[in-house]
Amino acid sequence: MPLTEMLLIAIALSLDAFAVAVASGATMTRLNVPHALKMGLFFGGFQALMPVLGWLAGRGMKEYIEAYDHWLAFGLLTAVGGKMIYESLKIKEEEECGGERGCPFHTWTLTVLAVATSIDALAVGLTFSFLQVSIAAPVLVIGAVTFLMSVAGVRLGSAGGHFFEHRMEAAGGVILILIGFKILFSHLGFF
Repeated sequence: MPLTEMLLIAIALSLDAFAVAVASGATMTRLNVPHALKMGLFFGGFQALMPVLGWLAGRGMKEYIEAYDHWLAFGLLTAVGGKMIYESLKIKEEEECGGERGCPFHTWTLTVLAVATSIDALAVGLTFSFLQVSIAAPVLVIGAVTFLMSVAGVRLGSAGGHFFEHRMEAAGGVILILIGFKILFSHLGFF
């Protein structure tokens, strides 16, 4: 597979993670580099892991995964997006994201977000399996691009987001819900 194709696939797969990273960075009053790197590692790691799982599942699992992957992605993104909207309505002005469970940088929340934003990568891995594409190079490119875009997204969100903290978190929630609907509708044949 040519490097150009790998990069385009990686960028396309990382856009969901980038949007979540921008919204998450907006919850900070100043950049927290360890949080940004943690988000990049989670998102990049899951974006790299999911194609491998899809590739390993191969032809035998295709019909089982296709039957519900869009519902799983929709449910996870809608739940996390709804929680972000809810949290944006109750955040106090002086409050900063710490280690609490509602924080987008909490390990559990990051895991859910990473899984939700990487479901499409599972399908890409299945496609690689069907096309008999070697998985090593695409996985490295997908993981690296997603890591970089996630860290950049947190940085971007933290730079401008403190002016619009509540609105940015609500917007991030809306974005997640819209991405969930996009995944659902595209799998149901509306796009």
